[in-house]
Amino acid sequence: MPLTRSLSVTSLSGLEDWEDELDLDNAILFEVAWEVANKVGGIFTVIQTKAKITLDEWGENYFLIGPYLELNVRTQVELIEPPNPAIRRTIDSMNSKGCKVYFGRWLIEGGPYVILIDIGATAWSLDRWKTELWESCSIGIPWYDREANDAVLFGFLTAWFLGEFSAQCEEKPFIIGHFHEWLSGVGLFLCRIRKLPIATIFTTHATLLGRYLCAGSVDFYNNLQTFNVDKEAGDRQIYHRYCMERAAVHCTHVFSTVSQITAVEAEHLLKRKPDIVTPNGLNVKKFSAMHEFQNLHAQSKARIQEFVRGHFYGHLDFNLDKTIFFFIAGRYEYSNKGADIFLEALARLNYLLRVNGSQITVVAFFIMPARTNNFNVETLKGQAVRKQLWDTANAVKEKFGKKLYESLLVGNLPDMNKMLDKEDFTMMKRAIFATQRHSFPPICTHNMLDDSTDPILNTIRRIGLFNSSADRVKVIFHPEFLSSTSPLLPVDYEEFVRGCHLGVFPSYYEPWGYTPAECTVMGIPSISTNLSGFGCFMEEHIADPSAYGWYHCGGSGNRDWHNGSICNPYSTTG
Repeated sequence: MPLTRSLSVTSLSGLEDWEDELDLDNAILFEVAWEVANKVGGIFTVIQTKAKITLDEWGENYFLIGPYLELNVRTQVELIEPPNPAIRRTIDSMNSKGCKVYFGRWLIEGGPYVILIDIGATAWSLDRWKTELWESCSIGIPWYDREANDAVLFGFLTAWFLGEFSAQCEEKPFIIGHFHEWLSGVGLFLCRIRKLPIATIFTTHATLLGRYLCAGSVDFYNNLQTFNVDKEAGDRQIYHRYCMERAAVHCTHVFSTVSQITAVEAEHLLKRKPDIVTPNGLNVKKFSAMHEFQNLHAQSKARIQEFVRGHFYGHLDFNLDKTIFFFIAGRYEYSNKGADIFLEALARLNYLLRVNGSQITVVAFFIMPARTNNFNVETLKGQAVRKQLWDTANAVKEKFGKKLYESLLVGNLPDMNKMLDKEDFTMMKRAIFATQRHSFPPICTHNMLDDSTDPILNTIRRIGLFNSSADRVKVIFHPEFLSSTSPLLPVDYEEFVRGCHLGVFPSYYEPWGYTPAECTVMGIPSISTNLSGFGCFMEEHIADPSAYGWYHCGGSGNRDWHNGSICNPYSTTG
């Protein structure tokens, strides 16, 4: 297939404007995203948190479209028969032609209907569809870019479904397609090319080029107006992705984004000003038990402390009652999410705590999914040793209690020298010997596939935070999303956040930023920047953010914040 660089400003001809006024009583909404029942980043949270409210508005006329991934479906989706006859006929028609389309309820609040498309079942059509994409809009997709190829498959199947649904409807309803992010964008502009009777909305939660430029240590915000977007995208080998995103932006009837800072970015990089800014929201009702905040914090902190006891066995020479927990979480974008800034700040905090002889210990968690092949054996061993110690202590306690009870029954004070026998001491000594360790506690809880090139691990090696006894700052890198079924740290994300003392999110590129918002509604202080959408929103609408546990790290595009004041964590530790 030819791969020439047609300019991204080339418009798609023959697209008609939507002039009809929608009758919402006879309208059906399809919301399309790669993260429907598939957690990758923040879009998953966006859709999940607004599903209940959207369902209350649209009822049986609201459907989510996403990819079919068997592992996710097993745990998140209940497959059922479609109650809508037109949906049922559409799925049957597509399945009879070699597709695999599934219908079910997503097991989240509200239980919205989901239509899940197995892109692997039609992978044999990829070359044909890529050729059609090239012939219709001059976008060539290289064979080696799996994510872009998946986007093509997902887009063509989505457009196929929407077109088939429109044809199967006996009474023609008004159809609205709301597409999220570039991965679903192919489906949007195919709907326009094929002139399907569908009103389209495209929401970008971040621009592709913006994400790549910021990751490359570019002075992004001060040079937005000067970037040669075609050249920059080509230099980073994402030109085809950029064209897919820009085509969706220019073909949609309504273009929206999630924050004002991203709206400015989209106007310069995608060459269209958003029609509306729709800030992301949170369902705050489930966080509304204000009187329970302290109890929930204590319960969750106790579970994190249990993990720390196992992780640092043999080196547990710090007082957990004087230990505080920091964390950073999100998509693994080392500099965009501010992990580099956080690590530099932790190194300086470690120095300050040591030279001042502080008894405070900080355990900093990095919750960022990366490529791994299994749990770290040493980490698993730590939890096993902790459990063994707990079982030993309980066994000795039970025998001690029984002897104490029998002594009191006969009216005698117990002879403390006889309360523990030789067997008890043997059990305890064996348990103590099991806790001996000659290596430092591991930094990473999993075996990394790219250990030697991983930016977090390489920075830790450079700054020397190895979890030694002398360090007052300990680091734990958990390269996997948290789950209550994990054998290591069996807590979900919400419970983990409640158990921590501070969330640190010094993002350089963050179109919105759910993590600091979640900290706020759960009563946990957080650090953010005014370069994030939520941080910018807070700065604009709240006169004194620090009174709400918010500390803005000033930045106008300069990466070197830690040379000034990065909201020094030393002030948090006291």
